Amino acid sequence: MKTWLSYFVLSLLLLSLPLQLRAQPDTTVLSFADTEARELQNPLFLSNEVLHFTLRMDMKTVLKDRGDERESHGAVLVYKDASGVEVEEKLKVRVRGNRRRDPSVCDFPPLQLNFSRKTVEKTIFGKVNKLKMVTHCINDEYVLREYLVYKVYNTLTDASYRVRLCRVQYEDLKGRRKTQTGYAFLIEDDDVMAARNNATVMPEEAFVRMDRTAEMPMAKLAFFQFMIGNTDWSVPYRHNIDLLLVDSLAAPLPVPFDFDYAGIVATPYASPPPELGITSVRQRLFRGYTYPDEVYVQVRKVFNQRKPAIYKVYQSFTLLDRGYIRQTTKYLDQFYEALNDPRDFHNAFVRQGQQNLRSSVVVKGLEK
Repeated sequence: MKTWLSYFVLSLLLLSLPLQLRAQPDTTVLSFADTEARELQNPLFLSNEVLHFTLRMDMKTVLKDRGDERESHGAVLVYKDASGVEVEEKLKVRVRGNRRRDPSVCDFPPLQLNFSRKTVEKTIFGKVNKLKMVTHCINDEYVLREYLVYKVYNTLTDASYRVRLCRVQYEDLKGRRKTQTGYAFLIEDDDVMAARNNATVMPEEAFVRMDRTAEMPMAKLAFFQFMIGNTDWSVPYRHNIDLLLVDSLAAPLPVPFDFDYAGIVATPYASPPPELGITSVRQRLFRGYTYPDEVYVQVRKVFNQRKPAIYKVYQSFTLLDRGYIRQTTKYLDQFYEALNDPRDFHNAFVRQGQQNLRSSVVVKGLEK
């Protein structure tokens, strides 16, 4: 295990790398050719079927434990296997999240599921230890919308978090609370996601500027965030961004997560960071930097090639109101108009990127 000092030295090395080494093309995400890599592709995240299970826990104790010093609580997860036989798995649950831990924001906070490695491998969850679970918070609508954002980013790159949609029945172990049912989704563990991409997750202590990340992946991520109307992220402050390190000479690859503040999701509690000067999360603002012309050409090509797959994520999803799907289609149309119109592209991306580079406005994270 590398020490913090080693990573600090590595971050300094990244800052000093010459441009030709730092500006890696989007070929650093390698294919899963070897057996070890294939084994990391947990079947749990390769299925689009809704996973049904019951989570039994002390509802009152768990849902009230939302402070900075939270505990893990015993729970039992129950599901039916392929033959219809009930499988029980003991685990620990813990409230997670920042903004969504606030009871004034979420009636039901997100959870972390901590499994026992010795027993869970024999279940449908496979080789996992800890899984983040985004719950229904306010209602099912917004968790389904955020789930689709992850699926959209999956169409653009393997350097992304895989997710699995679930229908969860929450039962009180003491029988004192009414059973609740809601949609949720599980998020792939960060170390597993990194290993799939032949990389490791850089610790947050390693300070890295946006322009020191792999150029094409960073541009793609910035355009994606613009497409979904999300400004609530920062590379240097590692706010809703993870960095993957492929090797000591390659610039790190950025990976986004947490999209509940995106305009395409439009949660009622979302508002843009005040330092950006916009009034609504539905208002798009490019937060990337300026890039060489060849990168702009490549980014345009990627998004135009993946357009049918991106639209299909929404148009093939049957659990959301068709009005929202139509509204989202129009929202995506506006992005593609800006992407492909020369004047709009220059104003929205090139000029704004130049301004961002000069002003260096960063989002450290909303006060939680």
